[in-house]
Amino acid sequence: MLTLCMIVKNEENTLKNCLIGAASFVDEIIIVDTGSTDNTKDIALEFTDKIYDFKWCNDFSKARNYSIEKASNDWVLILDADEFIMDFSSSSVQEFIEEPSNRNKVGRIKRINLMEDSYGNNKYTERINRLFNKNYFNYEGIIHEQIVALDGKPYKTEMVDITAEHVGYTREVLNKTGKIKRNIDLLKMAVKDNLEDPYLYFQLGKSYYMLKNYKNAVMYFEKALSFSLDFSLEYVEDLVETYGYALINNGKYQEALILKNCAEVYSNFADFHFLMGLIYMNNARFTQAVESFLKCTEFSCARVEGVNTYISYYNIGVIYDVLGFRENALEYYRKCGNYKPAAKRLKAQLN
Repeated sequence: MLTLCMIVKNEENTLKNCLIGAASFVDEIIIVDTGSTDNTKDIALEFTDKIYDFKWCNDFSKARNYSIEKASNDWVLILDADEFIMDFSSSSVQEFIEEPSNRNKVGRIKRINLMEDSYGNNKYTERINRLFNKNYFNYEGIIHEQIVALDGKPYKTEMVDITAEHVGYTREVLNKTGKIKRNIDLLKMAVKDNLEDPYLYFQLGKSYYMLKNYKNAVMYFEKALSFSLDFSLEYVEDLVETYGYALINNGKYQEALILKNCAEVYSNFADFHFLMGLIYMNNARFTQAVESFLKCTEFSCARVEGVNTYISYYNIGVIYDVLGFRENALEYYRKCGNYKPAAKRLKAQLN
C-alpha cells in the first residue's frame, strides 16, 4: 500500500496532469495546501478528499512532514505538482516495498528535468530520493529539504523503476513563479542557522547560476568547495560541474583549468569530460578539447541529453571549422542529426 504525499500552492497549471499520471499507481493521495488562491484545491478534489491546509511558515520540511503524518500507509511517494510520472513499474515498486530489509532504505526515482538553453529545450537526468517508509524517515531543512533517518544514522538507497518529467526549471515557469528569488531568501535564512553546511552554499550557488548571476554563483560555489567534501557524493559532483560552467560564463577560462584535478574522480562521467572539453576549448587547447569531446561519445548515457552524442560532435566540428579544416568540420556536423546549430553551420559551409 502506497500513499502519494504532496505539498502545493497555486499549482492549477500543472497539478491535474501530475495527478492524472500518478493516481492509478498509488492507493491514497494526500494534498497539503500552503495557501493557494487559484483553483488548485478544486483540481485536487477531482482525485482525493484528503486535502489539508497548512499555514506557510517558510519551512518546506515542516510542510512535508505534515503531509507524511496524514498518510494512512507506511510507505510514501513524494512528488511536486510540476513532476509528471512517465514510467512506473508497479511490480518492481511493490517488490521494493514488501522486502522487509528495505524498511530503512530510501527509493530513488529518475527525474528528467526540462531545461532551456539558447536553442530550445534540453534535458538533464538525475536520481532523487522520493520513496520511503515514514516510520523510519522524515524531512529536515527549511529549503531544499533532505530525507533523514529518524535515528540519525546514515542510510542506504536503491533505484526504483519510476521516472518523472520535471518542468519546473523551464524559463516560463521560473518567470511566472519567482521561485528562485524565494529560494535564495530561504537559503540565506538557513545559512544563518548553519554557517558550516556546504550543501546550503552549493544550493545558493545553483540558484544564482539559474538567475545567470555567475559572479555570485562562483562566490557561493567556492565557499562550498572550501569545506572538506566527499567528492563521491552526487551533489558534490554537481557542485564541481556547475562551478566549472559558472567560471566559463564568467569569462574565467584559465581559472577553470583547475578542475582537471578532478579528472581521476570523475573519469567515468561523460558530463565531466564534456565540461573539460569546453574549458580546454575556451583556453585554445584544441587538441585536448577534441580528445575530451571524443571521450564523451564512448559513454552510453549522460545526464545532459546529447553530451555523449550530437553536442560533443558539434563542438568538435566548430573546432575544426575555426582551425580551417573544412572537411573534418563537415564530417562532425553531419554526425549531429537534426541539431539546429550544426545544421546551420553545415548549410553555411555548403553554400
